[in-house]
Amino acid sequence: MARSAQIHRKTGETDIRVGLTIEGRGTGTIATKIPFFDHMLTLFARHSLMDLEVKADGDIDVDLHH
Repeated sequence: MARSAQIHRKTGETDIRVGLTIEGRGTGTIATKIPFFDHMLTLFARHSLMDLEVKADGDIDVDLHH
C-alpha cells in the first residue's frame, strides 16, 4: 500500500495543487511558472524516488513569492 497525499490551496493570489506518493518511482510533473523551481522539484522527486505532482499558478508578475 503506497502512502500518498494530495492537497489543494487557493487564495486571492495563488492556486496550488500538490500530490505526493512516498513509495513512488521518482516521477515528477511540475508546473510552477518558475523554471529553476520546477527543475529543483523535479530533481527532488527523481532522487528521492517519490512521485510528485505540483501545479502552481499565481500572479508572479507582481512578485515571485505569489
